[in-house]
Amino acid sequence: MRIVTLEEHISFPEIAAQIPKDALGGFGQSERMQQLIPKLADITGERLQSMDANGITMQVLSVDSSGANLLSPEKGPAFARQYNDLIAQRIAGFEHRFTAFAHLPMTAPAAAADELERAVTEYHFRGAMIRGVTQDQFLDQPEFAPIFERAEKLDVPIYLHPGLPPKGIADIYYSGLPTHSGMAEALACYGWGWHSETALHVLRLLYSGIFDKYPKLKLIIGHMGEMLPMMMARSERALKPGNGGANQRTLTDTFHQQVHITTSGFFTQPPLKIALDTFGIDNIMFSIDYPFSTNEMGMEFLNAIELPDEQVAKISHDNADKLLKLKI
Repeated sequence: MRIVTLEEHISFPEIAAQIPKDALGGFGQSERMQQLIPKLADITGERLQSMDANGITMQVLSVDSSGANLLSPEKGPAFARQYNDLIAQRIAGFEHRFTAFAHLPMTAPAAAADELERAVTEYHFRGAMIRGVTQDQFLDQPEFAPIFERAEKLDVPIYLHPGLPPKGIADIYYSGLPTHSGMAEALACYGWGWHSETALHVLRLLYSGIFDKYPKLKLIIGHMGEMLPMMMARSERALKPGNGGANQRTLTDTFHQQVHITTSGFFTQPPLKIALDTFGIDNIMFSIDYPFSTNEMGMEFLNAIELPDEQVAKISHDNADKLLKLKI
């Protein structure tokens, strides 16, 4: 069976080193993150060997949190361009195994829109990955309109991934703990904070009318829907059209038409059942979150799904192939 995974991460140390350490807020210094540096830098070595060993056909690559969104509007565009050029160079000759989401200089939205178009037209990248808020601003703010407009024009999705929490949030929510001198990374990021912030981000896009303004926009979120499937019924009632927001459609209708989720980092069946009951089989795509999760974990989960073969095929590759135009 063809298997496509589309939240699979990379970080090239020679480029990531350009990010000032204070911009990272201490992120990436844990022992676990340090161990993953070689795996994040690798594409066609151990990564590809693991894909072969586990029967994974294709990975869609994306840059981790040490990115251009942490740089100034003056420095970000060249950084993002350099990253995209190097990704394209390193997957050359392996296009049947790897493609990528463009890395964007989010602090310079007009340049980000241009870089999205360049990466899609020159390198056939399949959209872009945006990581969290940019300079404490959510994507519903007017300055980010050029990115949505360009994504619609190019007919490519935006993958909204969690990013580093703003300092003010980190100081209040995730600091002051007895065993941490600063932000508790596990709590602030991959253990909780990332997912709740991304859920809020998507709900803000709904409430502010962004999905109605850009009805052809396709958004992808990971981690089995970033808590949204469990909250769908309650949020649906609260965010009905006319309840104070700018949204013209219900949450359910909007999400079914424009929001897709991946299974990245979630490897038990109960969350999948809730996702199926809320987002539906056509809006769910398999992903692993490599190397933060292993391909073995992902494949064990995929093989345990008790659905008809044609529905498993939708999750494993059909939905991704269609959304990302991987097989034409």
